[in-house]
Amino acid sequence: MILKRFFSRSGTPERRLYEAIVAASRRPEPFAAWEVADTVDGRFDMIALHLFLTLDRLKGEKAALRQALVDEFFADMDRSLREMGVGDLSVGKKVRKMAESFYGRLTAYDRALREGPEALNSALARNVYPEGADEKAVARLAGYVLEAQRHLAAQDAGLIATGEIAFPEMAP
Repeated sequence: MILKRFFSRSGTPERRLYEAIVAASRRPEPFAAWEVADTVDGRFDMIALHLFLTLDRLKGEKAALRQALVDEFFADMDRSLREMGVGDLSVGKKVRKMAESFYGRLTAYDRALREGPEALNSALARNVYPEGADEKAVARLAGYVLEAQRHLAAQDAGLIATGEIAFPEMAP
């Protein structure tokens, strides 16, 4: 039984989907070429952005999966904080702050995609680059977001619901 766990695919579909989101958000291009800070906050921002793109793709369908995916995200944030040595008494407060940040980003990105490229650049600059960034770096990230949105729209929601998702390549 124990060996089966090591050699089988990751657990639930939402866990596999979340792992794919994290893998996409950990690619080197945003950190090396797009000036996203390679810090805990920068990594959080990239996970939040890829999670937003996935949730946006599944909007209007797969509601239970969308909720399970968000739950998986917050369970991972809790786990990560504990692994970094944050004390039990502080974890809840920090996760609550992360939740506020995450839901704020969801709202900002959703609005920005409806309003157009300038709004998207502004939302990304404000959230992913709080210390400021070169306009070209922000534009590259915005271009990736739009390409990812198109790329995900072409994928079958049923296949995504099994934990299979493909994000587009990231050009440096």
